Amino acid sequence: MTAHGTVVVIGGPTASGKTHAAAALGQQLGTEVISADSRQFYHAMRIGTARPKEEELLGVKHHFLGHLELEQVWSAGAFARAAETVLQDLLKEHGIAVLVGGSGLYIDALIKGLDPLPAGDPVWRERIQQRFSNEGLAPLLKELEALDPVCWQQIDRRNPHRVIRALEVCHATGRPYSSQRNGAQDRTDLRIVRIWMDLPREALYARIDQRVDQMIAARLAEEARSLLPYREHNALRTVGYRELFEHFDRPSPPLPPQEGITLAQAITSIKQHTRNYAKRQLTWSRRDPWYKCGPLEHEKHIQLANAAS
Repeated sequence: MTAHGTVVVIGGPTASGKTHAAAALGQQLGTEVISADSRQFYHAMRIGTARPKEEELLGVKHHFLGHLELEQVWSAGAFARAAETVLQDLLKEHGIAVLVGGSGLYIDALIKGLDPLPAGDPVWRERIQQRFSNEGLAPLLKELEALDPVCWQQIDRRNPHRVIRALEVCHATGRPYSSQRNGAQDRTDLRIVRIWMDLPREALYARIDQRVDQMIAARLAEEARSLLPYREHNALRTVGYRELFEHFDRPSPPLPPQEGITLAQAITSIKQHTRNYAKRQLTWSRRDPWYKCGPLEHEKHIQLANAAS
């Protein structure tokens, strides 16, 4: 199949400067940006997901930012179907599009397609979900590590939905979940240019800590408290909100705190869990070839994009 357009994928760990790089590239190339950050899909989760403000978009139209309500559930497949329509329109009009995000599964869904996996087994799913309700996530993670250590290493271990799904497939098929992911290949109807925001580990961690501090200053705690009634929605089972929900569970003096954590402890946990998430993003990136650039090397970004277009 002959390629008929170019997609420039801007990847990188959280807080590495992907948003600015993608907006600057879209501006220079005269095209639009497709966001593949699954946390930024949700309108109510602005501060905790670092969803960019209008001025940060540099006048470039971005698709799939804040378009969902908390009650809505979007899978990688649903994203790929919706994004495909946008992608084809952009390629028809501009010949090139920018895809940005830290959600590897969603990026792969659009530029590779999804691995065919067995249909869900409702019996196993119900059993595992019941265990999660009764025992929490830790025992499920321990079981997943025993059944499929490869999956355990790569999966978002703070996402119950993905852990439950992986265990469901392991039990229903008798085989590791990871062995049934075939490693879909890049589409051949597109030219794909991958640019990775590359930073030294120490610099990345400093940026993560700084961004968390900025979120707190921007009233993240107040945003999280307003979303407390919706805490069981899958969208809110994510870094930044879960730690603050745990803090809100802490009784106020003079009652002795039986559970929960202090605000300072919550902030420390958010920083640590964000660093853990960044490590998983780095692991995901090793599966494909990327051009590695600093987040502010915009001339190099443009040269790479133009060379393939």
